[in-house]
Amino acid sequence: MEQLQKIVALTDGVLGGEVIGTYLHGSAVLGGLRPASDVDVLVVSRRRMDEEERRALVGGLLGVSGSRNNARPVELTVVVQSEVRPWRYPPVGDFLYGEWLRAEYEAGKVPQPEQAPDLALLLSMALTGDHPLAGPRPARVLDPVPHTDLVRASAAGIPGLLDGLDGDTRNAVLTFARIWATLATGRILPKDTAADWAVGRLPPEHRPVLEHARHLYLNCRYEEESWSDALRAGVRPCVDHVLAEIERLRTRTREGG
Repeated sequence: MEQLQKIVALTDGVLGGEVIGTYLHGSAVLGGLRPASDVDVLVVSRRRMDEEERRALVGGLLGVSGSRNNARPVELTVVVQSEVRPWRYPPVGDFLYGEWLRAEYEAGKVPQPEQAPDLALLLSMALTGDHPLAGPRPARVLDPVPHTDLVRASAAGIPGLLDGLDGDTRNAVLTFARIWATLATGRILPKDTAADWAVGRLPPEHRPVLEHARHLYLNCRYEEESWSDALRAGVRPCVDHVLAEIERLRTRTREGG
């Protein structure tokens, strides 16, 4: 994919020999890109970037990401190897670009290092996907993430998902299903596969919501998303049921069961 080649060239141009490896993760390696999927890229670096490098990387990504560039949205994460290996929780990310933050970047915001619990999930996806764009295989660069930390990272994302439930319904519903599946199976599944797993475990009254979210994921861009009044009314009850299952599994993990 030409876009991936541009991303690798951009990160190499900004960080040069400090890049240890660049890895594809997310939908592209878990089940295939869907109509609204981001291109998810992880860069493992030897050191933190300075301010000039951060601005250069943001500027370059603004030019290769998103529909205004006739391209898929890019989510690019940079981690410093020494900050995630040996593994510890919560991990620290050095840089994050996401198209949902474009307006802030265009206004001058520059991503800074910060604790990022969801990196536990991201690194696990990169290890599972095993798809280097540059550098050695990820297992030579990253430590595996313990299941207990996948549980902690999943739980840390729940408040944000609930806040976005009305405006980002499809993604939130599917992500809750994936959290449930991850806690139950120990694996991070593609969103549609996680939905299939969860639908069979839901009471019949909650299944249409998750089935619709899965249909949207497989077939529609975000601007094409629509929910009937009946489905919309069923979103929160469905999510509440999934959250109860998630809490049950979290309790079991805490108790060592």
